[in-house]
Amino acid sequence: MQRHGSGDSATFRLRATGLVFLVVHLLTVGWLTLRPLSVPWVPAANLRPLATVRAELAQGPWEAAHGLVPALLLLAPLGVLLPMVTGRLAGSWLSSLAHTVFTGAMVSLGIELLQTDVPGRTLDVDSVLLNTAGVGITYLLLAPPLRGLIRRREHGARPSHLPREEGPQGPTPTMSRVGIAP
Repeated sequence: MQRHGSGDSATFRLRATGLVFLVVHLLTVGWLTLRPLSVPWVPAANLRPLATVRAELAQGPWEAAHGLVPALLLLAPLGVLLPMVTGRLAGSWLSSLAHTVFTGAMVSLGIELLQTDVPGRTLDVDSVLLNTAGVGITYLLLAPPLRGLIRRREHGARPSHLPREEGPQGPTPTMSRVGIAP
């Protein structure tokens, strides 16, 4: 029989919370990106990587930040929400990073392909690149601290260099600085 402790409950709550936030975020992104726009003209589709980025940078730093930062931030929360939902925060960080960035790229590509049928929206390969970069940057910034937090909660406030001993009745107490009897 498998024993379910408080760690399983905390993991379930973390994953459930992540799933709720993920659904809310994806619905918001869908609403923001798949609404028809009423514009006087529509630019041609951009299939050349970094062409939009170069054009934005040529306009100056403020205009570049105004044009590029929203694309970086659009899917950035996926960098934390995807590992939370899939439970990959506790696993290998490189595998988790690759899985998260790939999934973010596929979500971004799907949004861009869906936008081709929306009036006023066009395909831009740079949006896929910037959205994916935002997912990766967010993962690199926030996943390691969250991973450490999860590991501390799973293993208690015990320092990582001390072994954790489990008996049939729970953890075995340890005493530090026990001297030799006279």
